[in-house]
Amino acid sequence: MPVVWCVLSLCLWVASAHAQISRLDSMQYLQNVTVYGVKPYAEVIPAQTLSGAKLEALSSHSVADAIRYFAGVQIKDYGGVGGLKTVDVRSMGSNHMGVFYDGIQLGNAQNGQVDLGRFSLDNIDEVALYNGQKSEIFQSARDFGTSGSIYLRTRRPQFAMGQTDHLLVTMRTGSFGLANPSVRWEHKFSPHVSLSLNTEGTLASGKYHFRYRKFFSDGELAWDTTAVRRNGDVQALRAEASLFGTYDGSRWMGKLYYYVSERGIPGAIVNNVWKTAQRQWDRNFFAQGSYERKCSERYELRAQAKYARDYLRYLNPDTTLMLIDNKFWQDEIYLSTAHKVTLARDWDVNLAVDYQWNYLNSTQVNFVYPTRHSLLTALATAYTWRGFKAQASLLHTHIADRYTTRNDGTVLAHHRKRLDRFTPAVFVSYRPWAAHDLSFRAYYKTAFRMPTFNDLYYTDMGNVQLRPERAMQVNVGAQYQLFTERGFVASARLTADAYYNRITDKIVAIPTGSGQYRWMMMNIGEVRIRGIDLTAAVALRLPADIIAEFTLSYTHQHAQDYSDPTDRGEAGSYHGQIAYVPWHNGSVATHLKWRDLDVNHSFIYVGERYHNSSNIPANYEQPWYTHDLSASYRFALRGTRYIKVTAEANNLFNQQYEVILNYPMPGRNYRLGVAFGF
Repeated sequence: MPVVWCVLSLCLWVASAHAQISRLDSMQYLQNVTVYGVKPYAEVIPAQTLSGAKLEALSSHSVADAIRYFAGVQIKDYGGVGGLKTVDVRSMGSNHMGVFYDGIQLGNAQNGQVDLGRFSLDNIDEVALYNGQKSEIFQSARDFGTSGSIYLRTRRPQFAMGQTDHLLVTMRTGSFGLANPSVRWEHKFSPHVSLSLNTEGTLASGKYHFRYRKFFSDGELAWDTTAVRRNGDVQALRAEASLFGTYDGSRWMGKLYYYVSERGIPGAIVNNVWKTAQRQWDRNFFAQGSYERKCSERYELRAQAKYARDYLRYLNPDTTLMLIDNKFWQDEIYLSTAHKVTLARDWDVNLAVDYQWNYLNSTQVNFVYPTRHSLLTALATAYTWRGFKAQASLLHTHIADRYTTRNDGTVLAHHRKRLDRFTPAVFVSYRPWAAHDLSFRAYYKTAFRMPTFNDLYYTDMGNVQLRPERAMQVNVGAQYQLFTERGFVASARLTADAYYNRITDKIVAIPTGSGQYRWMMMNIGEVRIRGIDLTAAVALRLPADIIAEFTLSYTHQHAQDYSDPTDRGEAGSYHGQIAYVPWHNGSVATHLKWRDLDVNHSFIYVGERYHNSSNIPANYEQPWYTHDLSASYRFALRGTRYIKVTAEANNLFNQQYEVILNYPMPGRNYRLGVAFGF
């Protein structure tokens, strides 16, 4: 990785030179102004969102850190700066979530997992979470196919009168040996075309102290020790280039994205093993573009395209069981068109067609080299009448897989698999009084998730007979918003949702033969989820020009295993709460703003849970919580637009906890940052 740091050093040198050249001494800047207003009643099912100043205020480094504050979300975090982080919403499973980056889904046909830890917030303007699907019809067919969606919107350049360039140079350091420089340059070529370049590096040793305690089943202390987490180092570089344009009623965007990393995998602490030597290398590249045009008052067109290539190498040099050194290459091509027609003033129809091609190559012996063709067609309609809104969609998915069985490199046979599915969805909302922003909503949706290439074709583990997991979702809820121009309360929002989800034909791994060394993927699972999500947000006007904002979320959930009715009894898993899903979890975020000073405190609580559907004392996991505190001050010096200094203390009370069994999380840790805007 020395080349990575040479590139970053060059970027920082260029940034410094640019700052000297582009001093705008005569420019005057207004102080930050907070504006409150009524958001237009547009979406049937509004999203949970974090954007702008609220997103910057959280003690969050990655997208995964920010999503923790949404209701109904569980993050699987394996610890450390470089640890894998995936999201599970309403216990549907990570593979049922769609992650969209500037409107186009991030894919991983190999294992279905999108590591949200590699997406920094430095170039993100908004994070939005939709349950069910994004409740608008003018979108790609792929958007209709997920059980829940996370939308990441990157920053778009915005220039004041007379400005053509913006430069932001950020440097962070802190615990774990962290060095985290970032540079973003924005340039306006013309009133209609602008460019954004962003690069960020991460270097960290990943070492941290933790306290490890284990108890016998009778509650007696087995051991209590303090150790250092090792082999959690990471070296990573992310670079993005985006071009934005508008012309004659149309807008377009092109993006190049590249991410490269090498990291250690500290592994689970089992059998008194405190350090592992596993390593992982990643290279992710994609190029994508979108075009949108309002051709007439009744017809709008959207087109999207993407090419992605991903490389993964996993090395386990431990020869006690087996030396593993696997390399994988994924290729993806994605094309999409959407056509929205306005049939009447309050009635729209959209037809979307997507095509996606995936291919997986590997160095594994007797690998089958799978290829997947996916064709998705969605027909959707939306109708509005006074305070009533309704949307309905029908998605047809056609998937064709091709793979080749081999023995010692000799081709034995070529195989084909085909699948066709129809999945409907209906969303409705009603706002009974125009003068009061109180609305009620409900939706019904079916979806499915295809088995991944690993599920189907992984050597010695895959099962080509797997069926897709099927999902059914029902939700009812309400939302109330209040905005006032005078008085103590500036704004308030309350939401409540009750839901029932059912996953059938759930794909699980079970051991085969003697021992735990060979596994097989099977369709034997069924999960039923009943839950309640509550959120509240309040903004207060306090004396001395202080603005206080409070955001709260709470989730109560029963996610039970209904897979095997014969597996009853004290140690049985039937009706047991599924692994790592707490009955209670929530968060409170507080933001205080006084002039150019921002102080933020966040509290996250995850209640008791089990690491297995067999809810016995041996599988019990303690509740955990964290307090994070940060403060930032913004000021200007000659030759800069602003300078922002930030200090953070995370896990303030040094809570010792695990999100995943045997993967201890960091205790109290710190981060300092300074950003120069030119």
